[in-house]
Amino acid sequence: MNRLYHFPLSPFCRKVRLILAEKRIEVELVDEKYWEPTNEFLRRNPAGKVPVLRIDGILLCDSTAICEYIEETVPEPQLMPRDPVARAEVRRLVAWFDDKFYNEVTRNLVHERVHKKLMRSGYPDGRAVKLGAKNIKFHLRYMDWLLDQRRWLAGDKMTMADFTAAAHLSCLDYISDVDWSLSEPVKDWYATIKSRPAFRSILADQLFGFPQPPHYANLDF
Repeated sequence: MNRLYHFPLSPFCRKVRLILAEKRIEVELVDEKYWEPTNEFLRRNPAGKVPVLRIDGILLCDSTAICEYIEETVPEPQLMPRDPVARAEVRRLVAWFDDKFYNEVTRNLVHERVHKKLMRSGYPDGRAVKLGAKNIKFHLRYMDWLLDQRRWLAGDKMTMADFTAAAHLSCLDYISDVDWSLSEPVKDWYATIKSRPAFRSILADQLFGFPQPPHYANLDF
């Protein structure tokens, strides 16, 4: 049985879950308190980070490495273009959300509001929360600009870039930190992805101590 060691409100884990589900690869989810790593978990990934995927008799770490392995071994449905220029654009946007968006938005909001409480590492830093709330407006405008030129974020077809962005936004939406009124195109794009079967397990997530907001699992939000 394929097994994914994950944390439900990690955008990197959610990205992998979405790619696996889109490829129709069944996987057992194992919740991992990565901030309290056991020796067993550190043997799986000495970096002490999630996600970690056991598949095909091997262990894979790092969300991008995992997703590209899945894409190469299960090529349909195709989530990376064949054209080298188009592939480079997808990879650029994956890096944009996993690096720039994460550090400027996700980390400032999800880490401060949720992870600190779970880790018992103090109260949210109000300055970081305000900075994350400010930064997300810039990123939504950028996504709006991309979608004004393209059907999907990286081009005319849905790719790994869309699932990466959706993974981050879904974490923020879980804690009601996305003002969807700022961009109708981004809201419509997210609604389309949110309606896909691959998103069902994400919408079913329930994090103890952090109940879902009413709109979170609503496809007509």
